[in-house]
Amino acid sequence: MAALRLRQYDPRDCDAVWQLHERAMRAVGTDPSDIPGTDDLRTIGSTYLDGGGDFLVGVCEDELALEAGTASPPETFDGTLVAMGGFLPSEAGHDDERTVAGAAELHRMRVAPDFQGRGYGRQLLGALERRAAAAGFKVALATTARRQKRAQEFYAAAGYRAVDRSTFGEYELVHFEKRLRNQD
Repeated sequence: MAALRLRQYDPRDCDAVWQLHERAMRAVGTDPSDIPGTDDLRTIGSTYLDGGGDFLVGVCEDELALEAGTASPPETFDGTLVAMGGFLPSEAGHDDERTVAGAAELHRMRVAPDFQGRGYGRQLLGALERRAAAAGFKVALATTARRQKRAQEFYAAAGYRAVDRSTFGEYELVHFEKRLRNQD
């Protein structure tokens, strides 16, 4: 398995992030152009990094990543982009998600389809949770479409509990929540 290196988003990652978003959404049967509010992926610096949150990318060395998958994942300046995700203060989140004071809301959690099931999502989620806790957030929120069963199982296995359901446009959503531990 190719080693995953997590780092904070860099503006040079912009195109690769967008490509990973599109590929991951198509792989679960969702047309990326139908997803509302994806402008944040074009403004990660101002939306996440300047907005009180964070955004991480997971990069593998090119030759190792290409051996692991069948489809060529997007390339960024320092390797192959196989995972990404971020968080924002809940109050700054999207209209389709819950607002909980003192909570970090996870967004755009994606792992390249050929790289799923290798633990990269767990590594990314753990890093985001640690960063959110270090930034003073007490709770992490996650929302996924009801039809994305693997995402629901992923959050449940990571200790998140389903706390609500809602509908936004054509999407039936499941809302998850987890209390964060301070890593002092």
